[in-house]
Amino acid sequence: MYRVTIDRGACDGVFACLTRDPRFVEDDDGLATLDANAGTVEQTDESVVGEFDDERAEDAEAAAAACPFDAITVEAVEGEP
Repeated sequence: MYRVTIDRGACDGVFACLTRDPRFVEDDDGLATLDANAGTVEQTDESVVGEFDDERAEDAEAAAAACPFDAITVEAVEGEP
């Protein structure tokens, strides 16, 4: 289980993350977000937080590494999504 957080304030419309992980998508406001169908996703004006229990943590980490604004963090968590 892992949590992906996008800091929407730091996100500046350069979406290298979208090419690394298909769960990262552009929202109606032109900001990076997470596909709500991919896991448990909560969104506010400041951040997007998704929790996933699949085997794709490496994809999320690659997306985080591709972000030029360090707006994405990936961390291991315990529990159910």
